[in-house]
Amino acid sequence: QVQLVESGGGLVQPGGSLRLSCAASGSILSFTVMGWYRQAPGKQRELVAVISSGGSTNYVDSVKGRFTISRDNAKNMVFLQMNSLKPEDTAVYYCYAARGVFSYWGQGTQVTVSS
Repeated sequence: QVQLVESGGGLVQPGGSLRLSCAASGSILSFTVMGWYRQAPGKQRELVAVISSGGSTNYVDSVKGRFTISRDNAKNMVFLQMNSLKPEDTAVYYCYAARGVFSYWGQGTQVTVSS
């Protein structure tokens, strides 16, 4: 019954910023890990950023210094602040959450970086 819904995607110019949000519903307990993945056409889905319930974070090298992941445990939400966006950041971004042996995925939100 857990459902993840992403929002905040769209079209932005290179150098611009976007903030993605993911809201989890149908879960009483907090998730141990939440994060963001992305997939461009013809490419494998890759990890962008993850954050634990304790606040530990990890980022793919290509976004370090530009993206920031955060979460609100009380609301079961996770966010991705994306700054200095590049055309190569263009992809469908997917929200991810895990608790115990269970993992969940959102349907994705399109991010397009183009002039």
